[in-house]
Amino acid sequence: MKPQRRSFMLAGAMLAGMLLPQFAAAQAAYPNRPIKFVVPYAAGGLPDTVARIYAQRLGDKLGQAVVVDNRPGANGVVAAQALATAPKDGYTFLVTDGSMFSINPAIYKNLGYDYKRDFVPVSAAARAPLYLAVHPKVPANTFQEFIALAKAKPGTLNYGSSGIGSTHHLTMEAMKAALGLQITHVPFKGTGQSVPALIGGQVEVLFSALPSLSGFVKSGQVKLLANNAAQRSSQEPNVPAIAETIPGFDFAPIVGVLAATGTPASAVERISQEMALISKMPDVIATLNNAGIEPIGSSPADYGKAILGENERLAKAIAASGIKPE
Repeated sequence: MKPQRRSFMLAGAMLAGMLLPQFAAAQAAYPNRPIKFVVPYAAGGLPDTVARIYAQRLGDKLGQAVVVDNRPGANGVVAAQALATAPKDGYTFLVTDGSMFSINPAIYKNLGYDYKRDFVPVSAAARAPLYLAVHPKVPANTFQEFIALAKAKPGTLNYGSSGIGSTHHLTMEAMKAALGLQITHVPFKGTGQSVPALIGGQVEVLFSALPSLSGFVKSGQVKLLANNAAQRSSQEPNVPAIAETIPGFDFAPIVGVLAATGTPASAVERISQEMALISKMPDVIATLNNAGIEPIGSSPADYGKAILGENERLAKAIAASGIKPE
């Protein structure tokens, strides 16, 4: 080998040896560009609120912007497709409540996405208990008194919901089935209609989130009797959980982060760890609590178990409600 050629090859090998660690470091640096949170609902709802609060803190911690991308429509299909068509590189995640995986598959045919096939859990982010609220004219001041009243007068009470198949509807149906109650369903189009109907006395009872009820509770226009989470909420510690009467009862919506199947495990684990840390930040706790939301953080495995548990409970509630797939 000619000396000139040998020198050239040696120089090239030395340069490659110098660049290789830098290249490896660049490859390992995650994230090195903005991350996207896809939300399957319009701005302003529970998942959107949670996504925006976490996105800001996550961006601060990672040194990269975290952008919230609202993709409502087609019962979550639009958002699912946005996630499925994005590169599986750890820069696109889905932030949603569990209804996409528990309620939608049971009431809609041919959704176009499948939880077990298309998604992997990353971290639970928040929980938002719903409260059993009654009109002041209802002669019950505790959950036990309400049960006794409903059993004594079967079929005479009406309850409002945010619509057929909503968590509000299915929570009540699950409670009715567990306790053997007969309460007539009056569906509305969202809490913007159902809560005013309760205040006006058109319905006697309903489930709703705390922010839509708290003002009416303070003015004496509504009484809170119980919540639908697995335990009492720190926001209303004197209001019992239905689970204290019905063991295992838990229908509080959980919002979490998911990734597309095939996303690098290292990216999933990094985001999961950061989400758990953010959930313990005092300002995050305060901000979410003001919106009636409780922050939570979890490992991917624990969030996966929570989703499966939620799916099982809601499947029973859907069966009890008599809803048929459309």
